[in-house]
Amino acid sequence: MSQDTKRLEEQVKAAAQEGGTLPPIEKWDPELSGDIDIRIARDGSWYHEGEPMQREAIPRLFSTILRREEDGHYYLVTPVEKWRIQVEDAPLIAHTLEVEGEGEQQLLAVTTNVGEKLLLGREHPLEVGTYDSDGSPRPVVHVRRGLEARLVTAAYYELADLLVEKNSGDKPVLGVWSGGEFFDVGNG
Repeated sequence: MSQDTKRLEEQVKAAAQEGGTLPPIEKWDPELSGDIDIRIARDGSWYHEGEPMQREAIPRLFSTILRREEDGHYYLVTPVEKWRIQVEDAPLIAHTLEVEGEGEQQLLAVTTNVGEKLLLGREHPLEVGTYDSDGSPRPVVHVRRGLEARLVTAAYYELADLLVEKNSGDKPVLGVWSGGEFFDVGNG
């Protein structure tokens, strides 16, 4: 592990000890420290200097200080440093779809590859777009700070089994209910 990643790890641990489960990175605005050779692959794997990160705890820790800014780039942010990283698709992967209830009272939750459980609803909306390259569906859950978690294929198929039709204006739309919200997924 390089000095930069070791220093980042120490800063994140110190910030986490100050309270709260997530560091308050929206309050931090350090100058750009530069690019760091960290890449998140499309499958959610984290790489440093071309090698997979072996300790699962490091990506989990770094995901708490990750944000996407208005320029479209992803950054690891601490109170004193800001490092740009590369992300091939969505920085997080959502799997293990859980369903409770049915109809408008239904609750849907996914677990991310960094162990975070997200309840689909107003705070974590579901959006199904498409990939420009081939038009295939790109289902994502909005997490926080501009971050998205892309549903793995199995979770997306499970979601498809829950589709219902709802009238919207003069035409029916396909979607799912969760947390009292209806998410249109028929156009993805």
